[in-house]
Amino acid sequence: MQTKHRTTRAALAVLFAALPLTLAAAGTGTAAASVGLDDAHKKEIAMELVSSAENSSLDWKAQYKYIEDIGDGRGYTAGIIGFCSGTGDMLELVQHYTDLKSGNVLAKYLPALKKVNGSDSHSGLGSAFVNDWKTAAKDTVFQTAQNDERDRVYFNPSVKQAKSDGLRALGQFVYYDAIVMHGPGNSSDSFGGIRAAAMKKAKTPAQGGDEATYLNAFLDARKVIMKQEEAHADTSRVDTEQRVFLNAKNFDLNPPLKWKVYGDPYQINS
Repeated sequence: MQTKHRTTRAALAVLFAALPLTLAAAGTGTAAASVGLDDAHKKEIAMELVSSAENSSLDWKAQYKYIEDIGDGRGYTAGIIGFCSGTGDMLELVQHYTDLKSGNVLAKYLPALKKVNGSDSHSGLGSAFVNDWKTAAKDTVFQTAQNDERDRVYFNPSVKQAKSDGLRALGQFVYYDAIVMHGPGNSSDSFGGIRAAAMKKAKTPAQGGDEATYLNAFLDARKVIMKQEEAHADTSRVDTEQRVFLNAKNFDLNPPLKWKVYGDPYQINS
């Protein structure tokens, strides 16, 4: 089952246009009074938290070169945010890289990436592509391209949506981690579908609801989807990471932070 959906620039423009421009428009000033996940230090924390779950390491900058097929039906998973050859975001990343630097080592794979999009096929890719990905990862232009696409497809939309829902840094991270795994979109197994399911159980803070109650509803809804897919059936990134912070009422996601993912302990002290 593929749950990480391709989102085009046009679709994201519609998403941004649909969101309130200010928290006042959403009827809450909660998030505005605290530091959001888009603060440079908070964003660094978010990247380390995601990396602990995606790569079993806090060193997210070492993941530009990461690439493997994890057997989840999405083909290759690679880079700092798990761009997938089967879901379109890897294709758009390589296209963006090529727009920034024509003739790069990955540009020749664009036709193959277009053909395998929507499948787990390695046709036209294989070991040569894996090796060239690792070579490209040494190029700062490719690193910039990965950062750009992470922000465009995942980070910016999730943080903006969370702010409009009246959520502080923890809630913004909860949204970000969910969109990384499940992808943007409105189907039941995407980020939008999980959010819709949560909103049937609890009101967002912007709607006058309790922040902890809503976030618990969101995490409950996410776990239902995670358990439907074998590759994501381990829900420790929810149970022993995000809910640990939520139970501690650390809504601003302030260090020190201690958590476990897949049984491995991590901490961020400052």
